[in-house]
Amino acid sequence: MRKSFDSLCGIVQNELKQNTLSGDVFVFINLRRTHIKMLTWERDGFALYYKRLEKGTYEVPKQGKDGSINVSAQQLMLMLHGISLKQVKYRPRYQHSGQ
Repeated sequence: MRKSFDSLCGIVQNELKQNTLSGDVFVFINLRRTHIKMLTWERDGFALYYKRLEKGTYEVPKQGKDGSINVSAQQLMLMLHGISLKQVKYRPRYQHSGQ
């Protein structure tokens, strides 16, 4: 968790093969799951959010084949607030298909 902007950007580009300027939020969690860093591009520069839990751990969803995890903004907020993703029940909602 000692890495900052440039090192995290390098991980995103070289290991995850993602574009750091996409506006996506890239989340990094330490092995003990007590620290979280989030990196994102905000039109005029990178923003880095860092949080250390005093008690408890972050829940980490299952990884994909490449080691990455895709979560929605809602799932990320639940993770940050300590709500178990396994226990969340989503009610049906309309989703526009875009066609």
